[in-house]
Order: sequence, then C-alpha cells, then structure tokens
Amino acid sequence: MIRRALVCLLTFGLVACATPPQSSSPSPQAASEPATTPVAETPAETSVEAIPAAPEPVDLTPVPFEIARADFVRDTAARYGIDPGYIESVLAQAQFRDDIVSLMSRPAERVKPWSEYRPNFITAARIDGGRAFMARHQAALQRVERQYGVPAEVIVAIIGVETSYGGFTGKHRVIDALYTLGFRYPRSGNPERAAYEHRRERFFRDELAQLFALGREENLDITALTGSYAGAMGLGQFMPSSYREFAVDGDGDGRRDLFKNFDDVFASIANYFRKKGGERGGWVPGGAVVARAELQPGFDEFNPQTWTPDYTLADLAQRGYRPLEPVAPDATATLVSLEGSTGKQYWLGFQNYYAITRYNNSKMYAMAVHQLSQAIAGKEIPPA
Repeated sequence: MIRRALVCLLTFGLVACATPPQSSSPSPQAASEPATTPVAETPAETSVEAIPAAPEPVDLTPVPFEIARADFVRDTAARYGIDPGYIESVLAQAQFRDDIVSLMSRPAERVKPWSEYRPNFITAARIDGGRAFMARHQAALQRVERQYGVPAEVIVAIIGVETSYGGFTGKHRVIDALYTLGFRYPRSGNPERAAYEHRRERFFRDELAQLFALGREENLDITALTGSYAGAMGLGQFMPSSYREFAVDGDGDGRRDLFKNFDDVFASIANYFRKKGGERGGWVPGGAVVARAELQPGFDEFNPQTWTPDYTLADLAQRGYRPLEPVAPDATATLVSLEGSTGKQYWLGFQNYYAITRYNNSKMYAMAVHQLSQAIAGKEIPPA
C-alpha cells in the first residue's frame, strides 16, 4: 500500500498505503484484529528510483468537467460493459473532497536519512505486533508460503508497514478519493509539472473506472469502501487495478476479499510479489534479499538510478564494492546506499529486494520491510 516526497504512489497502479490514523480505532472495513500501535507516518517515498517520464501529451488544454465526466461515463460503460445509468447513479453520490486535494498537494518533506526513517517503521511494538499476528495466522501463512514461496514474515511485514496489521486501513471513501483525484487533481501552476500532473489525473481517473469493474466482479458496494486518500484498500492497500490483477481467492469461497478474509489477503500479497516485475520477474523462492557490502578506499560512490539488479559481482567490484557476507558467485544485484547513524551503509540488493520495491519503489521502504520481516522472524538486524 505508501508518500511524502511523491505521496506513496509513484509506482503507478500498484498499491498505496493508508494515511496516518487520527485515533487508534480500527477502520470498520478492516479485518477484526486487535488494534496495535498506530502507524507513525505513511511509508515515505524517499529515494525513489528514476522512472522514465511518459511522453508528454500533445494537448494539455484542460477539458471542462462536464465533458470529461460524460466521456468517463461513456468510456467506462463501453470498456467494462457496465450500464451507464448505474455509473451515473454512483457518481452522483461521490463528493469532491478538499482535504484529499490538500493531502495530495502537500509540499514534499525533506528526504530523511535512513537513521531517521527506519525508527518510524521498526519499533518494539511493531515487531511484537507482527509476531503476535503471525502466531494467530500461522497455519494460513504457512500454506501461502508453501504455495507461493514468499516467506510468511515478509507478508506480515507488508501488512505491518501498510496498515499496522489491519489496525488502520484508511478513513476516506474510495469513491470520493478517486473521483476527486481523477477530475480535480491538484495543479501547481508550474509548466514543468503540467504533463506529470495531467498523467496523474488520468491515472486516478482510470483507477476510478477500474473500481467500477472491480465492484461488478467482486459484488462490492463501491460507495461503501474506505481506504487511503489515494484510493488504496484493504490490509495490503491495493489500488483497484492491482486488486483486479493480483488479488486471488485464497480459501476457495469464490470471492477475493482483501478487507476481511485473511486467506485472500495473504495469498494476494504473495501473488503480487511473485507476478509483479514485468520481464524482470518477481520474488524468487529461497533467494536472498540483501547482503552488506563495503566500498574500498579510493573509489567514488555509485548510485544506480533504478533498483533492477543488473550488476554482476565483477561489475560492482570494478566500482570498488565488496560483499561482507557470502554471496552466490553468479548473483546479480543493485547497489543500495543508506545514511546510517554511524555513517554510510552499503548493501547489495538482489532480485527479491527488487520485488519489494515493486510494492513501493522507495529503497528505504524496501529495506524497512525486509528488516522488519527479519526482526519478526527472530533474526538479528543491524542498527539503523
């Protein structure tokens, strides 16, 4: 599920985390789990990979709302075979929300170093909460781990970071969030951001259309769903497109319920890890996630622009990096640099590290999820 620099949703169409709770009361749509310590803040999009910009649209002239809305109804009805009258009736219940516009248009916070970022997500309460959650759902998590090859503690860590183990899945109506951002995405007035802001509005408008398709497929009352201010839902904070593409029926009851059915939630997160990644691929069962490394004296620091593990150990050795723990000789990795409390930390990030970044493309988010999973599993983790 996510944003401070680019609002927890830079990986278009994937997942987006819930906004921080204002109280510790669980969302009424969350699965019935004991409340845990609320999320201190959403997973910040700090140190994101460089994603090539989409081609700038030929015409950025704003389309009047009435025309854009009518086009949306017509196109969504044709695309998904949905009665346009039903679409109109649902949109009539949607509300433009100024608070959602404000949340999406907040100025970016300074990029926090790892030493400040990690303590927000790896705490004694979150580790203990994760262990208790894993113990309660041990049988279901073990089934999913056997089927998909994604460790139970990784699935639990995702839920812990995204929604505090279901304690807070978001308070905004999804229909309002996507309607607001799909038709009134905030504009900065900066010409250099105009194409980006146009694409973002189109992205959210497409997610709104996919919400209608999802509602029909899963027999959901889409006017009653709640989630993050960006429209992400459930314990794993899936956007509608990700829900449709990656959610699975984990218990064979004929439904894919990411709000209350833990079997479906666990299997869907694991399926996402296995299948999201394009040609590069997703999670590799049994594969390593990261390994500590050091930079030899006399070499300049290397900062890759993406998290794809494209570099052989020989490539990295030529750049001055040497692993500090055993690594398969044929491994490929990316190089992850973090500002730790005692100085720079260097890590080799393998294919499974890349798989975590497909959930949220921040290098620090991926490392936080990995280290939280290790702590939940009872393994020692290094200091921040």
